[in-house]
Amino acid sequence: MRERPTDKWRTDLSLRQTKTIILDSGDAEDKRREILAYFQKSFDIDEALLEMLRYDETFYLRADPLRHPLIFYFGHTAVFYVNKLLMAKVIDKRTDPKFESMFAVGVDEMSWDDLDESHYDWPAVEAVQSYRDKVRELVAGLIKNMPLTMPIDWDSPWWAILMGIEHSRIHLETSSVLIRQLPLEHVRKHPLWEICIEAGEAPVNELIYIASGDIMLGKDDNELYGWDNEYGSHKAEINRFKASKYLVSNREYLNFIEAGGYGKQKYWTDEGWSWKEYEKSDMPRFWRKEGGRYKLRCVAEEVDMPWNWPVEVNQLEAKAFCNWKSEATGKKLRLPTEEEWYYLRDSHMETDQPYWEEAPGNINLEYYSSSCAVDKFAFGEFYDIVGNVWQWTETPITGYRGFRVHPIYDDFSVPTFDGRHNLMKGGSWISTGNEAIRDSRYAFRRHFYQHAGLRYIESNSEAVVKADVYESDPIITQYCEFHFGAEYFGVASYPKRIAEFCLEQMAGKHKGKALDIGCAVGRVSFELAREFDNVTGLDFSARIIRPGVELKEEGYLRYTRLEEGELESYHEVKLAELGLEEAARRVELYQADACNLKALYTGYDLVLASNLIDRLAYPKRFLEMIHEQINPGGLLIIASPYSWDEAFTGKENWLGGYRKDGEPYTTLEALGDILGEHFEMAAEPVEMEMVIRETKRKFQHTRTEVTVWSKTK
Repeated sequence: MRERPTDKWRTDLSLRQTKTIILDSGDAEDKRREILAYFQKSFDIDEALLEMLRYDETFYLRADPLRHPLIFYFGHTAVFYVNKLLMAKVIDKRTDPKFESMFAVGVDEMSWDDLDESHYDWPAVEAVQSYRDKVRELVAGLIKNMPLTMPIDWDSPWWAILMGIEHSRIHLETSSVLIRQLPLEHVRKHPLWEICIEAGEAPVNELIYIASGDIMLGKDDNELYGWDNEYGSHKAEINRFKASKYLVSNREYLNFIEAGGYGKQKYWTDEGWSWKEYEKSDMPRFWRKEGGRYKLRCVAEEVDMPWNWPVEVNQLEAKAFCNWKSEATGKKLRLPTEEEWYYLRDSHMETDQPYWEEAPGNINLEYYSSSCAVDKFAFGEFYDIVGNVWQWTETPITGYRGFRVHPIYDDFSVPTFDGRHNLMKGGSWISTGNEAIRDSRYAFRRHFYQHAGLRYIESNSEAVVKADVYESDPIITQYCEFHFGAEYFGVASYPKRIAEFCLEQMAGKHKGKALDIGCAVGRVSFELAREFDNVTGLDFSARIIRPGVELKEEGYLRYTRLEEGELESYHEVKLAELGLEEAARRVELYQADACNLKALYTGYDLVLASNLIDRLAYPKRFLEMIHEQINPGGLLIIASPYSWDEAFTGKENWLGGYRKDGEPYTTLEALGDILGEHFEMAAEPVEMEMVIRETKRKFQHTRTEVTVWSKTK
């Protein structure tokens, strides 16, 4: 392998001196220049981080089996701009459809993502760099020329650009964690990323009282860019507690290891012990032990263990440490809740990024490219209230009261509202942009590693953790009821009936693989799997897929159902009661764009597009390419009420429902014209009824037309 050249290393220290943009004040043209500089530096520092990869081949190594190789993230941060700008209707064409499918969806959080690397033929590094250059030119041109009025809020087309910038800032940090897990011989030190060289013995930790009080959380303005989970409101009463003066140091954590903590199940949650047994762990992931001496793996080098730096662990390890420390000290110790962390933070900090002159802690890349001593940055009597490493909490993430998703990124937060993703607070040395502000809320699965450690508290109050999660998003719960709920007005369950219709049409045919596009919460996919060997369900919205994934993984699904006003009822669906336990094992649910499908989605004997085409931005594009997914002689079944609406499909892209050459032109006619090259109609169209329940006394009644097309060539 030949080393990548170093003569183009980015060494401009100003790349590390950026702050998120203030959006509610300032002159429009000054703001335009500020955003352009922020964008360019964000693009540059993203690439500067990956300059630490020694060889082109390093881009294709799997640093973590649950994540893609770094070549994916190299393309992903650029693809994100294009996909979100398209959704925001800022642009109307793609830069590279293949790349914008391949690099669209990561595997960091969504358990339904495709983890099979054999499905990916990753392009060369040079090709991805060329794509990035095109996207940089595109976005820079938009920033220079788009109309800009102040203030900028999340309804502004500029929000999509800021979303892309802040998204890349997240991946700057997560990619650094992946680099840290690569074989050391595949990375190299970089002059822009110098680590702290100060190390020594750790101070003895102690607990300090925090008085009781109230805390109010949640954003209600767009002063700074925010992700959807930051908005809304949440008020909490905080009982008096004690908090550790310092973050837990490597030295303090060593006591847990030497006490046999990794070998004693009593300190671990069931989830934690299962993870530990699977991983065969006996120390934190970034620790090394050679001949009785400990070392620490930093991003691109190993150093003798700096005992006074904060330990970095996942949430399961942090929780086990607290349980051991409680037994060892006879005190009731645990991780703080999100509310308790905020109360500690607000009691000791008045400034926020971007308003501080210089960072009050090891954060925002203003000091080091690593952690540093836990007693270096004081906040009154405490240290490292923010910075150095993230601090795990007891709190699984969920939305505040008033939470709503952003229309162009509906799957940023909702897939994590499952009780399995815990919040981290305070940021690390590489947390920049939105990550470094007070209101930021980031959560990861409890077994995931970030640059994260812990501070413990002593409290007589139990941390309230909501164990059973009921899906409560009104849109999603309507889908849940539509797929799994009662039948109304004598109309049979549509998802069950359309699946039965498909199976009737497949009688006597090979039933190997089926593709359910627009699968929503998955009932049709499960029903098709009664007879198909394998069923793939795809939907554009990750938050709509999530209940189906939960049902497949857990065997049950809980959701609320709106009755009237604020009154709700609670419901549970079980695969066993539906007779779908065995079938569900043959189903996989993924997020995908029907108009830009990955090449791996092919070889199907049946493709069902139910209530889909009149909700696509470019339905003709979908129909012109769908033959590529279907085996010769296979069936395409389309069900649609043809309810064309410019909110979903621009009028110029309607398939039918207008006059053509002065005569009425129906969608059915359009289907024949578009599909005729590769399909022939295999049966007369039929109509099928459906009833969607909105509330106890409000329903939608729809008749959808179902057409069956056999692939001829």
